Amino acid sequence: MPNLYFCQPHAKNQGMLRAVLSLNECEQVLSRHKPQFFGETFPSVAAGTADAQDFAVLRFDAKEGSGKWKPGFYRLDSDLNQLNDALRELQR
Repeated sequence: MPNLYFCQPHAKNQGMLRAVLSLNECEQVLSRHKPQFFGETFPSVAAGTADAQDFAVLRFDAKEGSGKWKPGFYRLDSDLNQLNDALRELQR
């Protein structure tokens, strides 16, 4: 299951797990928030400046990779409040 982390460079937050999503839930959230593939290493935020923008990271495990999603980390430069709203709107 994909993991979604919230990163806040101004607080030197390396990434706090915000949600564990099913593939269907992940598709719903990403329909409004476009990710960019980052690679196989979690992005470091420790060196971020005090005015660096918050962002989210989505992680796909090697077992979850498919034609659409490569295993690794995706960065979402969306507003974290908007991402939170999208998570709240998920129907379980």
